[in-house]
Amino acid sequence: MIGNAMILLREELIAYMAAQGDPVNVLIENIGLFETQNSQILTDNIVMSVVNIQEENTLKNGRTFTKWPDGLARYENRPVYLNLYVLFTANFPGGVPPNNNYIQALQRLARVIEFFQGKKIFTPATSPVTLPPELSDLTNPAIANLKLTTEIYTLTFEQINHLWGSLGGRQIPFVMYKVRLVMISEGTIRREVPLIQEIETTLSPVKENS
Repeated sequence: MIGNAMILLREELIAYMAAQGDPVNVLIENIGLFETQNSQILTDNIVMSVVNIQEENTLKNGRTFTKWPDGLARYENRPVYLNLYVLFTANFPGGVPPNNNYIQALQRLARVIEFFQGKKIFTPATSPVTLPPELSDLTNPAIANLKLTTEIYTLTFEQINHLWGSLGGRQIPFVMYKVRLVMISEGTIRREVPLIQEIETTLSPVKENS
């Protein structure tokens, strides 16, 4: 489901860039490959990379069973709800000043920010673009219930230094977004029990002490 969440954002961002008259490829890939022998696949792309995954602790507690029409309650482990920290990098190196590709990278990064400023909630059911098959089957509860909200996540200079140091490369124009919530569930039924239909009680009279 993490992959599907990224694909949903990518497809809508591609459509937005094209509508702005600046069609550009948006790639879901590890930006840590930038200074490796595979760096050529990242060049001249907006690159989306998941750099951190955080469990949403506020949703850890809750009901562990569901009521079914056959009169049974089925127990399963609670789903895991995740926040994704997604790094958007505009990788357009080279060019000749003053209209070099760095300026182009900054302009496209600004369009990424404009895109998320204009739309903060994403679902397959309401997407205005044609989605790939893995996101089009709304009979799949995991797809039908996929709902993402985004907010810009600002790093300190120290955090930026650690981030790019861990990615093993020099800094590229970037912006980070916190994307919530991605639900992960294996869907295995752990136990089945009949629903409680009625409760019987037996009351005994209370004797007063003499």
